[in-house]
Amino acid sequence: MEFTTNDVINTINGIFFHDFVVYALLLTGVIFTLCTGFGQYRALTHGVEVTRGKYDKKDDPGAISHFQALSAALSATIGLGNIAGVALAIALGGPGAVFWMWVIGLLGMALKMTEVTQSMLSRDLSDPDNPHGGPMYVVDSLFKKAGGRFGATIGGIFCITLILSAITGGNMFQAWNVAAVTTQYFDVPGLSEMENNNGFNPETFAIGIALAIIVGIVIIGGIKRIGSVAGKLVPFMCGLYLIAGIIVLLMNITAIPEIIMDIFKYGLGFGDASAGGAFIGGTFGYAMMWGIKRALFSSEAGQGSAPVAHAAAKCEEPVREGIVAGLGPFVDTLIVCTVTALIILATGAWNRSAETTFADDAPVSLTLDGAAWTLSTPALPHKNEEAKNTNLVG
Repeated sequence: MEFTTNDVINTINGIFFHDFVVYALLLTGVIFTLCTGFGQYRALTHGVEVTRGKYDKKDDPGAISHFQALSAALSATIGLGNIAGVALAIALGGPGAVFWMWVIGLLGMALKMTEVTQSMLSRDLSDPDNPHGGPMYVVDSLFKKAGGRFGATIGGIFCITLILSAITGGNMFQAWNVAAVTTQYFDVPGLSEMENNNGFNPETFAIGIALAIIVGIVIIGGIKRIGSVAGKLVPFMCGLYLIAGIIVLLMNITAIPEIIMDIFKYGLGFGDASAGGAFIGGTFGYAMMWGIKRALFSSEAGQGSAPVAHAAAKCEEPVREGIVAGLGPFVDTLIVCTVTALIILATGAWNRSAETTFADDAPVSLTLDGAAWTLSTPALPHKNEEAKNTNLVG
C-alpha cells in the first residue's frame, strides 16, 4: 500500500486533534472558568487597561510591553484561520458552527489566561531584560522538584512539536497561499514565462524567498523587534479587515437578525438540517465539532504558543499578564472570526453546496454525490484560459 504525504498528515492530525482532545480542552476551559469565578470576563476591562500601559513600571523584568506581547501572540492566530477556517466550519457544520465558535472563544479566554499565568510563574528571569518562558519551563519546574530529568525531556518534546507546528501550520501554509494566489491571478514580470513542465514555478519560488527574507530580518532582531513589528502590523491588518467587513455587513444589514437566529437555532440543534442543504454536515454534532475545532485552531487556546510570547512581557504580576493573554481569543474568535462568519452567512456565500476558496490548482467546490467527493476549481478570473478550464474530480 502506498502512502502519500496527505495520508501521513491526516493520520497525525487524527491522533493529535482527535475528538477526545477537543472535549478535554472544552472541559478544561469549563473547569478554569468555574474555578476562577468567570475571571476572564470580570477582568476584561482590567486587561484592556493593562494593555494600554496603565500599570507599567520601568523596573519590571521583561523585554516588551503588554501590548507588544499581545500583538505578537495575535500575529500567530489572526490569519487564514479567521477566513478559510471559518468558511470551512460553516461549510461542514452550517450556521450552528458559529455558535460553538463563540462558546469555545469564551472558554478559550480562560484557557489562555490560565496557561499564560502559569507560564509567568515559571519563567526564567536569570536575565531580567530578556526573560524566557513557556510550557516547557512549567513542566521542567514541576518535575524538577521530584528529581530526575523527566520534566526536561517532556519540555524538549514540546519544543520540537511547537517548532514543527509553527513552521508548517504557522508559516508554510500561510506562505503557500500567498504565493499560490499571487501566481494564479497575477503575473510576476520576468518570471511568468519561465515555468517548466517539471512542476518548478519560479514565481512561487521568488515569492517564498522574498517572504523568508522579510521574516528573517524581523526574527534576527530578537523578541524586541518581533514585538515592535507585531505591535504595528497586527492592529493595522486587523483594523483594516474589520473596517472592510463592517462595510459589507452594513450593505447586508437587513439579513443580520435572521442570521443571528439561525446561528443559535442550528447551534442548539433546533434547525432543520434537510432544509439547510448548503452544508455537508447539517447536524448538531457537525456544527458543534467543527465550530469548536476551528475556534481552537484559530485562537490556539491551550496549544501553548501564547505563553512563549507573553513570557517576554515587562510584568511582575503573573495573573496580570494572564488577563492580558485572555484578550487574545476575545479579539481573534469573538470579533474577527465573527465578522467573517456574518459576512459569509449574510451575503449567502455559504449557500453553494459547501463551496469554499483555496488557491492555485487546489479544489474549491466540494460536493458530496453518493459516496464520492467531487472537487472543482473556482469560478474566478484566472490569468490564463488553461487554468480556468482545469477541474479535479475525486
